[in-house]
Amino acid sequence: MFKIFIVEDDKGLVGLLKEHLHKFGYDTKCASDFGAVIAEFERFQPHLVLLDVNLPMFDGFYWCRQIRNGSTCPIIFISARDSKMDQVMALENGADDYLTKPFDFEIALAKINSQLRRAYGSYAASQQQRTVGVSGLTLDMERLALSFNGDKTDLSPTEAKILDELIARSGQVVSRDRLLDKIWDDQWFVDDNTLNVYVARVRKKLAAVGIHDALQTIRGQGYRLLPNWGDET
Repeated sequence: MFKIFIVEDDKGLVGLLKEHLHKFGYDTKCASDFGAVIAEFERFQPHLVLLDVNLPMFDGFYWCRQIRNGSTCPIIFISARDSKMDQVMALENGADDYLTKPFDFEIALAKINSQLRRAYGSYAASQQQRTVGVSGLTLDMERLALSFNGDKTDLSPTEAKILDELIARSGQVVSRDRLLDKIWDDQWFVDDNTLNVYVARVRKKLAAVGIHDALQTIRGQGYRLLPNWGDET
Protein backbone atom coordinates (compact mmCIF):
# COMPACT_ATOMS: atom_id res chain seq x y z
CA MET A 1 0.00 0.00 0.00
CA PHE A 2 1.40 3.38 -1.02
CA LYS A 3 1.61 6.02 1.70
CA ILE A 4 0.81 9.66 0.96
CA PHE A 5 1.74 12.51 3.30
CA ILE A 6 -0.61 15.52 3.05
CA VAL A 7 0.83 18.86 4.18
CA GLU A 8 -2.19 21.16 3.96
CA ASP A 9 -3.87 23.40 6.54
CA ASP A 10 -7.32 23.51 4.89
CA LYS A 11 -9.13 20.85 6.93
CA GLY A 12 -11.99 20.63 4.45
CA LEU A 13 -9.66 19.87 1.57
CA VAL A 14 -7.67 17.44 3.71
CA GLY A 15 -10.87 15.53 4.47
CA LEU A 16 -11.79 15.32 0.79
CA LEU A 17 -8.29 14.22 -0.21
CA LYS A 18 -8.26 11.50 2.44
CA GLU A 19 -11.70 10.27 1.38
CA HIS A 20 -10.73 9.98 -2.30
CA LEU A 21 -7.30 8.49 -1.63
CA HIS A 22 -8.61 5.87 0.81
CA LYS A 23 -11.24 4.89 -1.75
CA PHE A 24 -8.41 3.88 -4.09
CA GLY A 25 -6.41 2.01 -1.48
CA TYR A 26 -3.86 4.63 -0.41
CA ASP A 27 -2.72 5.08 3.18
CA THR A 28 -2.57 8.73 4.24
CA LYS A 29 -1.19 10.88 7.03
CA CYS A 30 -1.85 14.59 7.45
CA ALA A 31 0.66 16.99 8.96
CA SER A 32 -0.44 17.96 12.46
CA ASP A 33 2.48 20.17 13.53
CA PHE A 34 3.47 22.69 10.85
CA GLY A 35 6.68 23.44 12.69
CA ALA A 36 7.81 19.82 12.59
CA VAL A 37 6.89 18.64 9.11
CA ILE A 38 10.22 16.85 8.57
CA ALA A 39 9.92 14.90 11.82
CA GLU A 40 6.46 13.70 10.80
CA PHE A 41 7.69 12.92 7.29
CA GLU A 42 10.54 10.79 8.62
CA ARG A 43 8.26 8.88 11.00
CA PHE A 44 5.70 8.13 8.27
CA GLN A 45 8.19 7.46 5.43
CA PRO A 46 5.69 8.26 2.64
CA HIS A 47 5.96 7.28 -1.00
CA LEU A 48 4.60 10.68 -2.14
CA VAL A 49 3.92 14.12 -0.63
CA LEU A 50 1.05 16.52 -1.39
CA LEU A 51 2.27 19.95 -0.29
CA ASP A 52 0.55 23.34 -0.07
CA VAL A 53 2.49 26.57 -0.62
CA ASN A 54 0.78 28.77 1.98
CA LEU A 55 1.33 27.13 5.36
CA PRO A 56 1.69 28.35 8.96
CA MET A 57 5.24 29.19 10.08
CA PHE A 58 7.16 28.13 6.93
CA ASP A 59 5.92 27.98 3.36
CA GLY A 60 5.78 24.88 1.18
CA PHE A 61 8.89 25.84 -0.78
CA TYR A 62 10.89 25.69 2.47
CA TRP A 63 9.53 22.25 3.38
CA CYS A 64 10.10 20.98 -0.14
CA ARG A 65 13.79 21.86 0.15
CA GLN A 66 14.02 20.17 3.54
CA ILE A 67 12.43 16.98 2.20
CA ARG A 68 14.77 17.00 -0.80
CA ASN A 69 17.77 17.10 1.53
CA GLY A 70 17.09 13.49 2.43
CA SER A 71 14.55 12.02 0.02
CA THR A 72 13.76 11.75 -3.68
CA CYS A 73 10.13 10.73 -3.18
CA PRO A 74 7.69 12.50 -5.55
CA ILE A 75 6.36 15.86 -4.33
CA ILE A 76 3.23 17.42 -5.85
CA PHE A 77 2.31 20.97 -4.86
CA ILE A 78 -1.38 21.77 -4.34
CA SER A 79 -1.96 25.50 -4.17
CA ALA A 80 -4.40 28.30 -4.94
CA ARG A 81 -1.42 30.32 -6.18
CA ASP A 82 -1.62 29.89 -9.93
CA SER A 83 1.09 32.19 -11.28
CA LYS A 84 3.75 30.79 -13.58
CA MET A 85 6.43 32.03 -11.17
CA ASP A 86 4.97 29.97 -8.30
CA GLN A 87 5.02 26.88 -10.48
CA VAL A 88 8.59 27.54 -11.57
CA MET A 89 9.64 28.11 -7.94
CA ALA A 90 8.06 24.79 -7.00
CA LEU A 91 10.17 22.99 -9.60
CA GLU A 92 13.29 24.94 -8.62
CA ASN A 93 12.84 23.83 -5.03
CA GLY A 94 12.54 20.16 -5.96
CA ALA A 95 8.87 19.48 -6.75
CA ASP A 96 7.79 17.06 -9.45
CA ASP A 97 4.40 18.53 -10.32
CA TYR A 98 1.93 21.29 -9.44
CA LEU A 99 -1.86 21.27 -9.01
CA THR A 100 -3.77 24.55 -8.89
CA LYS A 101 -6.80 24.79 -6.58
CA PRO A 102 -9.62 24.17 -7.16
CA PHE A 103 -8.73 20.96 -8.96
CA ASP A 104 -10.58 17.92 -10.24
CA PHE A 105 -9.94 14.93 -7.98
CA GLU A 106 -9.72 12.59 -10.98
CA ILE A 107 -6.89 14.70 -12.39
CA ALA A 108 -5.22 14.79 -8.97
CA LEU A 109 -5.44 11.01 -8.75
CA ALA A 110 -4.06 10.60 -12.27
CA LYS A 111 -1.06 12.80 -11.40
CA ILE A 112 -0.46 10.88 -8.19
CA ASN A 113 -0.61 7.54 -10.02
CA SER A 114 1.71 8.86 -12.72
CA GLN A 115 4.35 9.95 -10.21
CA LEU A 116 4.12 6.67 -8.29
CA ARG A 117 4.54 4.64 -11.49
CA ARG A 118 7.67 6.58 -12.37
CA ALA A 119 9.19 6.35 -8.92
CA TYR A 120 8.22 2.80 -7.94
CA GLY A 121 6.46 1.04 -10.83
CA SER A 122 7.64 -1.31 -13.53
CA TYR A 123 9.15 1.50 -15.61
CA ALA A 124 11.22 2.67 -12.64
CA ALA A 125 12.39 -0.88 -11.97
CA SER A 126 13.61 -1.25 -15.54
CA GLN A 127 15.48 2.05 -15.34
CA GLN A 128 17.11 1.14 -12.04
CA GLN A 129 19.78 -1.46 -11.40
CA ARG A 130 21.99 -0.03 -14.09
CA THR A 131 24.73 2.51 -14.49
CA VAL A 132 25.49 4.62 -17.55
CA GLY A 133 28.42 6.89 -18.21
CA VAL A 134 30.65 8.76 -20.61
CA SER A 135 34.24 10.05 -20.28
CA GLY A 136 34.40 9.31 -16.56
CA LEU A 137 30.96 10.77 -15.74
CA THR A 138 28.81 8.07 -14.11
CA LEU A 139 25.05 8.06 -13.57
CA ASP A 140 23.70 5.50 -11.11
CA MET A 141 19.99 5.09 -11.86
CA GLU A 142 19.36 2.92 -8.80
CA ARG A 143 20.86 5.32 -6.27
CA LEU A 144 19.95 8.49 -8.23
CA ALA A 145 23.53 9.71 -8.04
CA LEU A 146 25.94 11.44 -10.41
CA SER A 147 29.71 11.14 -9.93
CA PHE A 148 32.90 12.35 -11.60
CA ASN A 149 36.54 12.32 -10.41
CA GLY A 150 35.52 11.45 -6.86
CA ASP A 151 32.83 14.13 -6.60
CA LYS A 152 29.24 12.99 -6.18
CA THR A 153 25.81 14.62 -6.07
CA ASP A 154 22.28 13.30 -5.60
CA LEU A 155 19.60 13.68 -8.26
CA SER A 156 15.83 13.82 -8.38
CA PRO A 157 14.18 11.07 -10.49
CA THR A 158 13.43 13.60 -13.26
CA GLU A 159 16.99 14.95 -13.31
CA ALA A 160 18.27 11.38 -13.58
CA LYS A 161 16.00 10.62 -16.53
CA ILE A 162 17.13 13.73 -18.39
CA LEU A 163 20.78 12.87 -17.81
CA ASP A 164 20.16 9.26 -18.80
CA GLU A 165 18.89 10.42 -22.19
CA LEU A 166 21.67 12.98 -22.67
CA ILE A 167 24.45 10.57 -21.71
CA ALA A 168 23.08 7.79 -23.91
CA ARG A 169 23.20 10.21 -26.85
CA SER A 170 26.22 12.26 -25.85
CA GLY A 171 27.51 14.40 -28.67
CA GLN A 172 24.11 14.30 -30.39
CA VAL A 173 21.24 16.79 -30.20
CA VAL A 174 18.38 15.45 -28.09
CA SER A 175 15.15 17.18 -29.04
CA ARG A 176 12.91 18.84 -26.47
CA ASP A 177 10.03 16.63 -27.63
CA ARG A 178 12.07 13.49 -26.98
CA LEU A 179 12.88 14.60 -23.45
CA LEU A 180 9.27 15.54 -22.75
CA ASP A 181 7.99 12.23 -24.13
CA LYS A 182 10.49 10.26 -22.05
CA ILE A 183 9.95 12.12 -18.81
CA TRP A 184 6.38 13.33 -18.64
CA ASP A 185 4.44 11.22 -21.21
CA ASP A 186 0.93 11.34 -19.64
CA GLN A 187 1.28 14.36 -17.34
CA TRP A 188 -0.69 17.54 -17.90
CA PHE A 189 1.79 19.92 -16.29
CA VAL A 190 4.05 20.52 -19.27
CA ASP A 191 5.10 23.85 -20.74
CA ASP A 192 8.28 25.47 -21.99
CA ASN A 193 9.27 26.64 -18.51
CA THR A 194 9.02 23.13 -17.07
CA LEU A 195 11.77 21.67 -19.21
CA ASN A 196 13.85 24.85 -19.01
CA VAL A 197 13.82 24.68 -15.22
CA TYR A 198 14.82 21.02 -15.13
CA VAL A 199 17.65 21.53 -17.62
CA ALA A 200 18.93 24.41 -15.47
CA ARG A 201 18.89 22.06 -12.48
CA VAL A 202 20.78 19.41 -14.46
CA ARG A 203 23.44 22.01 -15.32
CA LYS A 204 23.81 22.78 -11.60
CA LYS A 205 24.22 19.09 -10.81
CA LEU A 206 26.90 18.75 -13.48
CA ALA A 207 28.68 21.80 -12.03
CA ALA A 208 28.47 20.21 -8.57
CA VAL A 209 30.73 17.38 -9.79
CA GLY A 210 33.09 19.76 -11.60
CA ILE A 211 31.67 19.74 -15.14
CA HIS A 212 30.91 23.16 -16.59
CA ASP A 213 29.55 24.34 -19.96
CA ALA A 214 29.15 20.79 -21.30
CA LEU A 215 25.36 20.89 -21.69
CA GLN A 216 24.56 23.06 -24.70
CA THR A 217 21.24 24.53 -25.76
CA ILE A 218 20.76 24.16 -29.50
CA ARG A 219 18.23 26.87 -30.28
CA GLY A 220 15.09 25.58 -31.93
CA GLN A 221 16.22 21.95 -31.62
CA GLY A 222 17.04 20.77 -28.12
CA TYR A 223 20.11 20.00 -26.00
CA ARG A 224 23.49 18.35 -26.50
CA LEU A 225 25.90 16.96 -23.92
CA LEU A 226 29.46 17.35 -25.17
CA PRO A 227 31.84 15.03 -23.27
CA ASN A 228 34.84 17.33 -23.66
CA TRP A 229 35.53 17.70 -19.94
CA GLY A 230 38.27 15.11 -20.21
CA ASP A 231 40.33 17.76 -21.97
CA GLU A 232 40.20 19.86 -18.82
CA THR A 233 41.54 17.25 -16.42
